[in-house]
Amino acid sequence: MAHNEHNKPKKSGAFFLIILGAFLFIVSPTWFADKPAIGFSMIALGFVIGGLGFYLRFIRK
Repeated sequence: MAHNEHNKPKKSGAFFLIILGAFLFIVSPTWFADKPAIGFSMIALGFVIGGLGFYLRFIRK
């Protein structure tokens, strides 16, 4: 069938990166409430990871 390959979903980790970034962005202030420097760096890391996943999933084609 010619359309079998077309209908298969792409196997990429971009959606996982978006979920991981959102998880870090939301949960890290609670986990690192006593260490603000680490908490802020984890928030920034979550933002970067989520942004990379968004770029790979939706922007780059």
